[in-house]
Amino acid sequence: MLDVLSRSQRGRICEYRKGEECLRTPAVLKGEGGCRIVAGEDGRVLSMFGSEIALDPKILTTSSSGVKCQTMSKDGIAVLRLPVSGDEVVPDDAEVVVIPNAFELRSSFRVMVDQVMKARKAAGFGRLLVMLGIADPSNLALLAYMGVDAVDDGFARAAGISGYSLIPEGRLFAGKDCSEENVAEMDREIDKIRTFINAGRLRELADQRAFSSADLVAALRVFDAEGYEYQEECCSVTGCRFSCNTAQSLRRPDVQRYQRVLGERYVPPEHKRILLLLPCSAKKPYHISKTHKLFTTAIHTGPHDTLVHEVIVTSPLGIVPRELDAFYPANSYDIPVTGEWKPEEKETIRRMLRELMEKHHYEKVVCHLGEDAELVRDLFPDMVETVVGDSVSPKSLENLDKALKDAAAGMQAVKWDDDRKEAVRSALSFQFGKDVADALLEGDTVAMGKYPYWKIFRKVNGKNVQLGMMSAERSMFSLTPEGGEVLMRLGRNTVEITDFEIKGSLFAVGVVKADHRIRIGDEIVAVCNGVVKGVGVAAMCGEEMEQMKRGVAVKMRRYH
Repeated sequence: MLDVLSRSQRGRICEYRKGEECLRTPAVLKGEGGCRIVAGEDGRVLSMFGSEIALDPKILTTSSSGVKCQTMSKDGIAVLRLPVSGDEVVPDDAEVVVIPNAFELRSSFRVMVDQVMKARKAAGFGRLLVMLGIADPSNLALLAYMGVDAVDDGFARAAGISGYSLIPEGRLFAGKDCSEENVAEMDREIDKIRTFINAGRLRELADQRAFSSADLVAALRVFDAEGYEYQEECCSVTGCRFSCNTAQSLRRPDVQRYQRVLGERYVPPEHKRILLLLPCSAKKPYHISKTHKLFTTAIHTGPHDTLVHEVIVTSPLGIVPRELDAFYPANSYDIPVTGEWKPEEKETIRRMLRELMEKHHYEKVVCHLGEDAELVRDLFPDMVETVVGDSVSPKSLENLDKALKDAAAGMQAVKWDDDRKEAVRSALSFQFGKDVADALLEGDTVAMGKYPYWKIFRKVNGKNVQLGMMSAERSMFSLTPEGGEVLMRLGRNTVEITDFEIKGSLFAVGVVKADHRIRIGDEIVAVCNGVVKGVGVAAMCGEEMEQMKRGVAVKMRRYH
């Protein structure tokens, strides 16, 4: 019986129970206790809470052989030898999948990334994935981040006997038996990994540990480049504060997803005719920072402000339209600010601005970036620069006010109510897509409130019916059951459930089918026989909801 207690992307803390016994993961299996590996004349045997299975058949395959070995299964444990394809059939009664020859993956970071992802796919969400012979203190965080639930201490002991001291920061030659110290280091690292998973920040630990060796840096780079879809599937759309302190952190899956979604789904407000480029702030979300509040005093000095589209230029995200600065990850990241831009950061900003200009034609561009204006000068040769010295100096703010009024001269301003509704439409397009945004705002619909506390109402039979609202706490829109009707009609973020009365959280056992586009933190609608039963927030991705038989799938907010 497997329960997932906490998640951080593919990393997770689980409790695997069998009878009175319990294994808490991430875990290191040792030569003693209820879960152990014993080597004998006929090979190794894995023992888990009374179940035993041989790990080494008489005819062995290797990861480079290209020859697939038949799956062995006994007492709820399945053994898959490398190479794996990801399409292996694992018996339904198997609760643990073991890769006994994972040691071979230590010699090739590219093969390791490929085989770990395929092994996890074969195991699915509802089983533990155990990989033997691969782990040491330096790669434990990356393995957990990639989705490995448990490892053994075999390599650490062997390296220690050979005189090598293994620590999270690397391998050192000590010239003495360090086997027990190495195992102790693995235990300490496991504790740290659990702490980072509970905090939702395992990626940061994986970033830090990768620098212990060239192979781990390479593995993380390959994992980000070739495993984006695999990572993104389990990456929450909401989250806590996180740091981007390394070059590799620019390629985090949540950062990559933001950039992709902005390019693919986001629709700028149609009536905005003036593009205003602003610098970011240390405090997030930007609109509550002192710097941006001062910008506001210069921007919102008259009705011309409804024509201005504020876009923040930043790394690692690239650009952030003002109406999205309360969304994750724009509301949560920290990055060192030194005034130096890496080539990758510059290209990301320029690419995303070009994509924005392809979507929407701005008649005028005003730049309040100061020295960083050099990033975009050749993109906008006619832009007006407004900073003199500091961006919040009285002269700079005076220039900003004047430049916006001059840019808007002769333009017809838009009513503030209409401006707010179109900003809401753009934010909805980023969260759900243009079709959902348009459907939620069709007909006699109004948007009310002050950003980021927006509400959407539709007049039905003479009464205002609320469809949804946005809040800084949720960092996106939450829908009412009436708003959920729109999602159901368009087949977006729907979870089909069995016919029962919901009385609280929706558990995975009650899920029949889920939209595979659902991510943790997404707004979802629970549906039974074409009827909306409630709305809530996804606690699992869509595919995990279908595979798991235990655990909360959706934290219901409204149900009937």
